[in-house]
Amino acid sequence: MLIVAPDDPCAPGPRALLEDSRALMLGLFPAADCYGLTPEALKAPGIVFFTAREVGAVLGTGALAVLEGYGEVKAMFTAPNARGRGVGAALLRQIEDEARARALPCLRLETGKGLDDAIRLYQRHGFAQRGIFGDYQPNETSVFMEKPLDQAGAARTI
Repeated sequence: MLIVAPDDPCAPGPRALLEDSRALMLGLFPAADCYGLTPEALKAPGIVFFTAREVGAVLGTGALAVLEGYGEVKAMFTAPNARGRGVGAALLRQIEDEARARALPCLRLETGKGLDDAIRLYQRHGFAQRGIFGDYQPNETSVFMEKPLDQAGAARTI
């Protein structure tokens, strides 16, 4: 059974998966275009970090950064051997539930061009492409997305 819950990003299992994610992103994109947070940064106030576990094994990570006027999805990564099993969807639902509990009006995220499975996951969950936001710098590799939230549990139309 898959269990999604708050966790410590610096614990060995989550840290290893976050390091795998960072290595993959650095292999696909220029370092300046990799905006992932370190495990230590994911412990900062205003960030809620989650793992998806099955029989104790960490299968995925995700986080909600609570920012001025929106929440940002961060640290989304599923272990290669767990892809296609609903891990990313479960993490995304948990992040969305946390954002609603905090009365955030929308979720935003940055992902990379060519990460087609991730983009499809976000689209299936109501995210649509939008322009650059926050402190991100213009580049040729980022895809920015947003999902408006209502507090009743359903997405509003844009």
